[in-house]
Amino acid sequence: MKRTLAIATAALVLTACTKTGGVGSSTTGGGQAGSQKNAYTTPHVLRIGDTQDFDNLNPHLTALLILGDLSQLTEAYLVRYGHDNRPIPELATIVPTQANGGVSKDGLTITWHLRRGVKWSDGAPFDGDDVVFSTNAVNNPANNEVGRDGWDLITKIDEPDKYTVVYHLKKPYSGYLPSFFGSAGANPCVLPKHILGNLPNINQAPYNSKPIGIGPFRYVEWTRGDHVTLEANPYYWRGQPKIKKIIYKIIPDRNTLLTQLQTGEVDMWNYVPPAYYDRAHALSNITTFRGPSFLFSHVTFNTSHPALSEKVVRQALRLATDRKLLRDKISHGIGILQESMVTPASPFAVKVPQIPYDIAKANQMLDGAGWKRGADGIRAKNGVKLNLDYATTTGSPDNDARIEQIRTMWQQIGVSITPKRYNTALFFQLVGGIVYGGKFDVTGFSWQLTPDGDLNPFTSCALLPPKGQNLSRFCDPKLEPLLQQEKTAYNEADRRAIIAKAMPIVVDDAAFEVLYILEDVHAYNSDLTNWHPNNTTPYDDFLNVDI
Repeated sequence: MKRTLAIATAALVLTACTKTGGVGSSTTGGGQAGSQKNAYTTPHVLRIGDTQDFDNLNPHLTALLILGDLSQLTEAYLVRYGHDNRPIPELATIVPTQANGGVSKDGLTITWHLRRGVKWSDGAPFDGDDVVFSTNAVNNPANNEVGRDGWDLITKIDEPDKYTVVYHLKKPYSGYLPSFFGSAGANPCVLPKHILGNLPNINQAPYNSKPIGIGPFRYVEWTRGDHVTLEANPYYWRGQPKIKKIIYKIIPDRNTLLTQLQTGEVDMWNYVPPAYYDRAHALSNITTFRGPSFLFSHVTFNTSHPALSEKVVRQALRLATDRKLLRDKISHGIGILQESMVTPASPFAVKVPQIPYDIAKANQMLDGAGWKRGADGIRAKNGVKLNLDYATTTGSPDNDARIEQIRTMWQQIGVSITPKRYNTALFFQLVGGIVYGGKFDVTGFSWQLTPDGDLNPFTSCALLPPKGQNLSRFCDPKLEPLLQQEKTAYNEADRRAIIAKAMPIVVDDAAFEVLYILEDVHAYNSDLTNWHPNNTTPYDDFLNVDI
């Protein structure tokens, strides 16, 4: 289940940079982080504000970005990620590789050595039984998992003792990190067998509203639509975090969120969009962090719908999208314009020639393909009109502005769009939701590429919903063999070469268009200390953070 994190806004701050490993910059609008300077600061209590809401708190059942972040604080993972965005052992005592023998030479066996003396956040002991149960839970067809890519390769699980678990695979799987219980990419956590082991499925389990994990924090309460409260986990094996309480506040309106950041009603706003960056950065009580991101902003076409099943239409829509204008006008000139969704911060970055904005060529292509304008100016072919519904989320003025700009651009080639707005919980809901249910013609938000550069989640024929996150529902028989080769290449150089071959095909298919690569921007109370977010999992190193 290689998953990609999703965030509702496609308007985050962007930057061009090379991979430097957890690099970012922290600056304040008028002060340095250190001893308490803000009167509103509550010692050891962190209040996070965000516009996104949830429909559950179990990362097995959703891939929403902010839940992935909260799960880094609360859930159980075999591997977390360090400041250099590389995997480090958490519940595993060592990261298995072919070099250390944890992965067999033929790539068909992965051995996990587990940490002893670890307890769940309710005090129950953790051991290999939990890992085996959780693996079977992912592969249980009764569970509404996001997908089972990789997990379905597991043919057998051995547990020679309570602290050793061995996976036997049908074929090599290079995505075992972070797929198999790694914290990056909103992948599934290890589940507590003593709580969930007797249930036929986990879909409606009370656990989903108050998970038990093995992070530095544990859930206390969830008041739906309002806030989630976490407290320090007294059983965390690494010791007690310095922060004693975290309150995640759901604030749908971004102007309200900015105001509360200024007045001190919230201490942190993660993934600040470009339209708010300058104002957040100017606040004297706030520190801002900017660092290269693995997120990319996209416009995705539902190729299962007749209006978008023809490649020439999708290519014309991309030609008719002035991405430079969108970057300059909506994202305040911040961002990397490129065709590849692989961030320049990744060792798997691929250069593909940039496709220019060209209205004349887009019109020429549609004319040549038989899409004729009607009396209303909208093109049609074989009874199918290019009237498209554009699904987006509520509470995002920058998204609304972007869609309006796109509407004006596409109108020039005889295509109309109608915005359809939904709250984030419904938008990303796995069962009955908008994007996973295919209830859109066009949609746009931000996805996070996983650290291993896996292209499969966005493009593989095997990962169309409900089996995965290929939301465009496009399947290319020329691309699929390369995607499968990537999944078996443990060697980083081999994987890089495969990605370089696959990317031009992905771009030509135009199942989605990359608007730009993003940069993570976090704004937080200048009294917060010792926070050093990486580019993949910003909350993975939170033990010594304090306020």
